[in-house]
Amino acid sequence: MTIGTRLFVLSMLLLLTPAANAAKAYAPTSVDMDVKKVSKHVYYVEGAAGIATDNEGFISNAGFVVTGDGVVVFDALGTPSLAHKLVGKIREVTDQPIRKVIVSHYHADHVYGLQVFEALGAEISAPEGAQKYTQSDAARMRLEERQISLEPWVDEDTRLVLPDITVSKSDHFRMGDLTFTINYMGKAHSDGDLTMLVEPDRVLFSGDIIFEGRLPFVGNADTNHWLDTLTRLETSGLTALIPGHGPASTDPHQTIALTRAYLAFLRDVMGAAVNEFTPFDEAYAEADWSRFQNLPAFAEGNRINAFQVYLSMEAELLEQ
Repeated sequence: MTIGTRLFVLSMLLLLTPAANAAKAYAPTSVDMDVKKVSKHVYYVEGAAGIATDNEGFISNAGFVVTGDGVVVFDALGTPSLAHKLVGKIREVTDQPIRKVIVSHYHADHVYGLQVFEALGAEISAPEGAQKYTQSDAARMRLEERQISLEPWVDEDTRLVLPDITVSKSDHFRMGDLTFTINYMGKAHSDGDLTMLVEPDRVLFSGDIIFEGRLPFVGNADTNHWLDTLTRLETSGLTALIPGHGPASTDPHQTIALTRAYLAFLRDVMGAAVNEFTPFDEAYAEADWSRFQNLPAFAEGNRINAFQVYLSMEAELLEQ
């Protein structure tokens, strides 16, 4: 190879963007990912109802907003492969640069795609609590588990990405002709949760504070604060609400009702059991779960949710 040829090859390699390099690194995913337009500027993709490893990990929602001066993405999906596919879908709508990613919370099905957007140079914002999660044994063990259960889409090169900006209070920013209000919701569904309101479209991205069409995942949530957050969440005048799981809704009040009713029922049943010193197994067996038992993920998640709430309400009782 001549010196001239070597210089030409080197120059071509230097011209390769991070996204082009990333395209070679991510295992292809076969899932259907249809972009749904919600308003003039707002789009989203909807994961399938199910547990975390269903549908090649595509079980949560992500959205993007085209502003005229760049793209804002909300959440990054559950594998780098899915995030890479999402970038391709965004490119079918616009060639504007992806400038920002807003992360609703640090659970695996929403953040394992962040490294794809980091490679594109996007600024990542996430709620206070992200650092706590990324440095925890739970995060390390979760990633190790997903490297097995979601292989090859999550592999040894998949990593947790820390945000560039940590959000600890509500704020807003403008991009193009749009205003984005980032509401810091505190420790509700996770160690820290955000919502994002897009104006003038009046579309709210809620993250996992709201589930639609499937059983909510409780995990280590503060269900008392979560319920209070749902009560205080302003939905009047919204054009649409995009939850963390399930379809977008043009009736936000009704959409919130499922998550609120489920959390309230869990706390009523388990709280009564704790107050009466009823063993968990007995309380769970006696509860009437008929209102929720046909929801996707009920069989896999309801008993775990109930037990977590039972333990947390025991702790609340001891703190009184």
